[in-house]
Amino acid sequence: MSRAFSRIAGRLAAVCLLGIALAGCGINAIPAQDEAVKAAWSQVQNEYQRRADLVPNLVATVKGYAKQEQTVLTQVTEARAKATQMVLPSDILTNPQAFHQFEQNQAQLSGALGRLLAVSEAYPQLKSDQNFLALQAQLEGTENRIAVARMDYIQAVQKYNTMLRTIPYRWTAAMFYPDLKPRQTFQTSEQNQSAPKVSF
Repeated sequence: MSRAFSRIAGRLAAVCLLGIALAGCGINAIPAQDEAVKAAWSQVQNEYQRRADLVPNLVATVKGYAKQEQTVLTQVTEARAKATQMVLPSDILTNPQAFHQFEQNQAQLSGALGRLLAVSEAYPQLKSDQNFLALQAQLEGTENRIAVARMDYIQAVQKYNTMLRTIPYRWTAAMFYPDLKPRQTFQTSEQNQSAPKVSF
């Protein structure tokens, strides 16, 4: 009976040690962080979509007062179309070219919106229009939310990418999650990352 008890105790100890080793090597931490990156990316996309949804109303309001600014209005409309019609591949977070194209499309929309808002300075009636003021406030809030969502995404990617490159997580990822790759992060210039000027 003592020998049987010793075998059971030995097996139980081995299972406990294996459980502790697996918990310490990040077997659950890596997929949890992968999901955090995906959630942060979804929030980035939601905020960019919110901004894109504001553009048609903003363009229509400006057009009512500044029809002669057709070039700027067209640039905004085209930039919005480019940003919203891009088909995002399923591997966008690990595909540098697709991620960069997404960044560029959003930066073009930011630039076009900045030019549109700058044009509005020449139209006092537009600047006092209640619809325009409401849209301007929504755009300001959305730009702030975009900045926060991007920051959250960058931080989640930094933590995830660090896990994939450091021990013991690196070994765990190689053994249990060989398909996981480092995620892309935003690399645009400071100018492209800043929100359009919306002072009226």
